[in-house]
Parts: sequence; C-alpha cells; structure tokens
Amino acid sequence: MIFTFLTNKLGGYYSLRQKFKGSNASLIKKFYLLLHKGFQHETNSSLPFNNEIKGPVNFPHGTYGIFISGGAVIGENCTIYQQVTIGSNMLIDSKGLGSPIIGNNCLIGAGAKIIGNIKIGDNCRIGANAVVAKDLSDNSVIVLSIPVIYQKEHLVNQIYQQSSIGWGYQKNGEFVEETNERNLKTLNKVR
Repeated sequence: MIFTFLTNKLGGYYSLRQKFKGSNASLIKKFYLLLHKGFQHETNSSLPFNNEIKGPVNFPHGTYGIFISGGAVIGENCTIYQQVTIGSNMLIDSKGLGSPIIGNNCLIGAGAKIIGNIKIGDNCRIGANAVVAKDLSDNSVIVLSIPVIYQKEHLVNQIYQQSSIGWGYQKNGEFVEETNERNLKTLNKVR
C-alpha cells in the first residue's frame, strides 16, 4: 500500500502522469515510473502513461481493477468507476480495430467495457456492466441487460458528494460547491 499512499500524496494517478510527462530528468522519470508500476500492482489496474487523457479523471472508488488501453483517448472531466475496461481491439480482420475515443464529461459505470475503435460522444452515461462496441452520439445513455440507448437533449454528469463545506461535485480535478437552491434542496433530502 506504500505505492498507493505515495501516489495519492502526489495528487493521484493523473497528477503522477503529468509529473512523469513533464519531467526531463532521467532519474526523476525512473522514480515516477517505479512508483507508477507499484501503484498499478497494488490497485490491480493498468493505467499506462502512453494514452491521451485530456484532463483530470474522477475515480470515485479509486482505480481498483481499471484497465485503460495505451491507445485510448479520454476527454476532460470524465468519471470512471471500478472494474472498467477501456480496451483496444487488435484483431486485424475486425471492423473495430483500434482503441476507443471517449468524449468530455462522460460517466462510465462499474464493470463497463468499452472495446475497439469506437467514439463515445460528450456527456454520455454508460451503465454498470454495459458492453459498448459501437459509437455513441453525444448525450446518450446505454444500460443492460439488452443494451438500450436513450438519446437525450443534454446531459450533465456531475456526481455530487458532500464535503465539509457542503454539497458539490468534481470538475477538472477541483471541488465545485453547489449554489443552486433547487439542487441543494434535492440534495439535502438524500441520506
């Protein structure tokens, strides 16, 4: 658990990734890489540094069991729950050869699988244990058991949590306090 502790002290996976990519010192890069490998081992995850992540990712339950392909692209302000796979399809004769591209503000539920060269639009919700192998347009919701896609006008994927200063949500790695009275009234009813 020492690698997880140290990674979290540095700001978590995304912060460690940014430090690794921003460092020009060979010895420092080797330290970050060693820390990263230990962190992945302790969390049973595969979170390579060679994919493209456009902004901080919110991992509400930590990175346990999460696999992200080295060729994947993940947009800004995405929320990824535990046991998620964002994987490449490397079967040469497959129509889906390649890695997923995930838009901004997407929510990916526990155990979801996103496989192959597909594009997930902005503001999409992927339900727990859903398997996605086809493109999703912006503001789509996909759930199990037989995948059903619901097209919405506009989705906002703010996952609320309570802190010492009140209700809020994560955006670009920062806690944003909720000030909308209607939303606060609804949130205050939650146990």
